[in-house]
Amino acid sequence: MVLPKPQPPPPPLSSASEASENDDSGGPLGVFGFKDEHVSPEKVSGWFQVTPKCCQPFMVLHGGVSALIAEDLGSRGAYLASGRRRAAGIQLSINHLKSAQVGDIVHAEATPLNAGTTIQVWEVRFWKIDSSNSANKSLLATSKVTVRCNMSANAVDGGNNLKHAKL
Repeated sequence: MVLPKPQPPPPPLSSASEASENDDSGGPLGVFGFKDEHVSPEKVSGWFQVTPKCCQPFMVLHGGVSALIAEDLGSRGAYLASGRRRAAGIQLSINHLKSAQVGDIVHAEATPLNAGTTIQVWEVRFWKIDSSNSANKSLLATSKVTVRCNMSANAVDGGNNLKHAKL
């Protein structure tokens, strides 16, 4: 069994207030050790270290984990971009270009391609970060997430009712 490399220090959040307001460590991504880096209506990003918990039997990052991260980042971005109105993913496509192995650091970033009132499309890109030089990165996967927003005119603020699946 290959042991994971030591985890680098976490990158700083964009602002001090983001740490508590946008902490998703109790959500489904927390199971994989995903750490938010930036959370706003214009961009949602973060990183995690690949561990055996998020790998397929061949000890490479499971494609379903990448899809879960893409859906989560795109949906959270759409929720913020819609003024914190109810949002739900309705379509996801992902292309895996390279693999990531146990110990690799993966950075994910979601940005809106179209932040419409009812339908939003977010692009999510995944990079493997070189542990010896964080400026070196290799594109692992790219995804598009389509999100339906403002689903009900009288919907209660989703932030107060948001529940995460237990994995």
